[in-house]
Amino acid sequence: MSARASKPYEIVERALELSRADGCVVIADEQSTANLRWAGNALTTNGVTRGRTLTVIATVDGKEGTAAGVVSRSAVTADELEPLVRAAEAAARGAAPAEDAQPLVTGVAASPDFTDAPAETSSAVFADFAPALGEAFARARAGGRELYGFANHELTSSYVGTSTGVRLRHDQPNGTLELNAKSPDRTRSAWAGRSTRDFKDVDPAALDAELAVRLGWAERKIELPAGRYETLLPPTAVADLLIYQMWSASGRDAAEGRTVFSKPGGGTRIGEKLTDLPLTLRSDPNEPGLEALPFALAHASGGDASVFDNGLPLAPTEWIDRGELKNLITSRHTAGLTGLPLAPGVDNLILEGGEDRSLSEMIANTERGLLLTCLWYIREVDPASLLLTGLTRDGVYLVENGEVTGEVNNFRFNESPVGLLGRITEAGRTERTLPREWSDWFTRAAMPAVRVPDFNMSSVSRGV
Repeated sequence: MSARASKPYEIVERALELSRADGCVVIADEQSTANLRWAGNALTTNGVTRGRTLTVIATVDGKEGTAAGVVSRSAVTADELEPLVRAAEAAARGAAPAEDAQPLVTGVAASPDFTDAPAETSSAVFADFAPALGEAFARARAGGRELYGFANHELTSSYVGTSTGVRLRHDQPNGTLELNAKSPDRTRSAWAGRSTRDFKDVDPAALDAELAVRLGWAERKIELPAGRYETLLPPTAVADLLIYQMWSASGRDAAEGRTVFSKPGGGTRIGEKLTDLPLTLRSDPNEPGLEALPFALAHASGGDASVFDNGLPLAPTEWIDRGELKNLITSRHTAGLTGLPLAPGVDNLILEGGEDRSLSEMIANTERGLLLTCLWYIREVDPASLLLTGLTRDGVYLVENGEVTGEVNNFRFNESPVGLLGRITEAGRTERTLPREWSDWFTRAAMPAVRVPDFNMSSVSRGV
């Protein structure tokens, strides 16, 4: 019988049986995807794919320390399983001692569904969404606009087994919807996106109505120069900035003086106030609607992730607590190295503590300012200050006396998310959002819209 025909847990168990290393971790990731794509108010493609990736991590103890060898392959057959295990062992024997070496995790209760077959998605996930999308096409066509975009649903079942008795499994659904509306002459464009677990909570008609309003705003064009403007950032833009901040929140890098979270003269900025607003930035693997992996899953070591931590339980973590920097990301190794608390990364991010105001209410309270749709092409300029640059896209609007009065040109911005936190004067209601720039890697976020009095539009962009 082929490895693909075997249940993932059987492959994990067999690989562990074959191991001759001092320690072994086996990860089987079973992934299925379903997608729809459309253009010009008509479906263009749809499809379903499935695949499996097997990762074997062998550890070998030596006089100078423990070394690790990691080998990952897809579509492994039964005949290829033992060679894969041996390849990981050979890699470990040929490697230098691992700096992040720790005893493999023990004492974790096994997942009750570890021996179950993997969960799989299919085109059935779009059973209600697809007809609603067709109705949205008809309304858009009647309204003189064209809809483009895609819907993608992934379901990944991850199985982790170790020679120390860990037997864990997690099913992670991940759905994204991106919808772009254009005027027939392509001079106006508006974008909206949603993150979802099952496509039961997304409404194409509501998104189309939202985009129709924005295309209406864009009928009046206004040219503005570069400069600092009072700016309303919607949740998607806030998510893109704070996700990059989280990716840059390495405890080790901060302790070694290399990041915006490093304290001048040594140490980290933990305990410092980053904003006077009572904002809390946190992660929680059990956050309703944003559920994520409840245990560490590392296919390779790097930064503050370690293959030796596979199976380590993850807990709710506050990164910023009512404005104060509370934690930076650490593995067991880097926590011990820096003296910081153990705080592994979690695959979701929530910012809360603002007022119970919608973005529409914040617009109504704006005398004059800009309203962004989203950011893209975000790149780091200076790690010491976490200065980022990027572009606005699909709609920057002028707000005057509480109303949107037209669309302005796009800009390049230069801002640090840490600096922005300290200058936010208003944060609204937290809501689930899809970060547009990072949606290929990170989708589980809940953010408020925020008001910044002096967002730096560093130059005019003539791009889309």
